[in-house]
Amino acid sequence: MIKQLMSKLNNKHFLALLGNGVLAVFGIAIMSLLSHALSITDVGKWFFFLTLIGLCESIRNGFLGTATVKFYAGTEKERATTVLGSVWALALSLTAIVMLLNLAAVPLLPYINNDEVILTIKWLGLTFLSSLPFSVIFWKLQADEDYMKILVLRMVNSGGMIICFITLMVLHKMTLEAAVLYNFLTNCLTSLVGIAWRQARVRTIFKRNKESMTELFHFGKFSLGSTLTSTMLRSTDTFIITGMLGPAALAVFSWPARLMEIVEIPLRSFVATGMSGMARAFNNDDIGHVSYIFKKYAGMLTISFVPLVLLVLLLADVPINLLGGHKFQGTEAANIYRFLMLFSLMAPIDRFNGVTLDVIHKPKINFYKVLLMLGVNIAADYVGVLVFKNIYGAVLASFLTIFSGLLFGYFCLKKYVPYTIPGILSTGYSELKEMIRNNLPGRKK
Repeated sequence: MIKQLMSKLNNKHFLALLGNGVLAVFGIAIMSLLSHALSITDVGKWFFFLTLIGLCESIRNGFLGTATVKFYAGTEKERATTVLGSVWALALSLTAIVMLLNLAAVPLLPYINNDEVILTIKWLGLTFLSSLPFSVIFWKLQADEDYMKILVLRMVNSGGMIICFITLMVLHKMTLEAAVLYNFLTNCLTSLVGIAWRQARVRTIFKRNKESMTELFHFGKFSLGSTLTSTMLRSTDTFIITGMLGPAALAVFSWPARLMEIVEIPLRSFVATGMSGMARAFNNDDIGHVSYIFKKYAGMLTISFVPLVLLVLLLADVPINLLGGHKFQGTEAANIYRFLMLFSLMAPIDRFNGVTLDVIHKPKINFYKVLLMLGVNIAADYVGVLVFKNIYGAVLASFLTIFSGLLFGYFCLKKYVPYTIPGILSTGYSELKEMIRNNLPGRKK
């Protein structure tokens, strides 16, 4: 029985989902430890530091992450070696630029009185460098669809940090500087484990060539644009709600938005596994299989979200009040959660529209799609809040944003990949039914 269960769980979808789930849980655990061990001021400085590191990471990941999967997955050994070597060369160059900019700011330290800025100048470049090897390793493993190794390395990184923080707390040695230091050290540990595991393939850098680097660069610049625009898309609600309605309204909006992880975790997991499969099919000139994978994953997710949406429509008040406390009773938070979950039914097709455009080498169109969504979100947020004079204006903006992206992506992608919305739902239903049937207890393969 145990052996049969392990064989069913040992698949890329479950492992990708588990990896994202573990990352989310560990992230919450790390935040909780720091909140208990440090002062509120120091916790704020930590988040400031992480925000800037996260921005640098999003630039590197946006520029090279999708490009690595796109050009590496399913290619011949010689081509894969050249691509990975070129990725290493570009990743090193980008990291060196950030480190040089950081180094240029060091002489300014005696004239800076802001503690979080001083902390960032001291540690940003080194921390960014420490995460370089395992970033490249993760991109490669995603292209190889080896989610077990990704899970192990994530456990080493986040799990190692939790162990270090707990040890420091027990010894009463936890400080902000110690937290940043051990963040750097666990990054180094993860990178060293990946290199010792022979997953980094650093020597491929000597096989790089100008053609592959140019190809990656031109693809990556649009992928980077999409990533940065997506980051801004998530930030506009915060700025407009705070500016027009105040921080209390932002808190009411933020709780249900934070609870949307219930759909974001499976969505990110399926996008990761689907992207590598579609890239492999496209690199083998099999556009039919690209269409099949797209319809399968987007359809399965859409149908799977239906019971979650129904559950939230009925019981939204329970998680809102349980996590937010009594101060959220009688606010719009529960209704906002209901609306956002309802809108999430459009998210799988919208998200897969974008990643498929990247895979079929149309990143410029995906960039325009995200840019359109950003423009719609800013305009709709402002007009909605101005007209309704409450937070429901921002909720309406969320609907218009995702709907505009879905329509734009649908009509653009149909020119290159044959699919229909009913076809997505039909394929997803068939695949989901087959997956459930094959994984029923006692079912023999």
